[in-house]
Amino acid sequence: MNHYETVFILNPVLSEDQIKETVKKYEDFLVSRGAEMVAKEDWGLKKLAYPIQHKKSGFYHLFEFQAPGEVINPLEVEFRREERMMRYLTVRLDKHAIAWAEKRRNRNKEKA
Repeated sequence: MNHYETVFILNPVLSEDQIKETVKKYEDFLVSRGAEMVAKEDWGLKKLAYPIQHKKSGFYHLFEFQAPGEVINPLEVEFRREERMMRYLTVRLDKHAIAWAEKRRNRNKEKA
């Protein structure tokens, strides 16, 4: 199983319930395909560096998970089909990135 991190941006006009519903949908999608969620982060509403779909902000979310490689293509197909999704990026983490992600999670726990 590989270690992955996916960051996605949701449309800023969505309600709180719609955001939670969308995030839950993709979390369930991953778990149903054998992925193990390591961490989830809600980064909130952030200003974009450049407009996407005539929007200047978006709701950022991060999933860190372990999954077999064949899960990624179906996940990204679902992302492309989702009207609420503005952008997404999935990367496979190497040992250095995994260590950095763990430090980031610990730092975020201290702040909370």
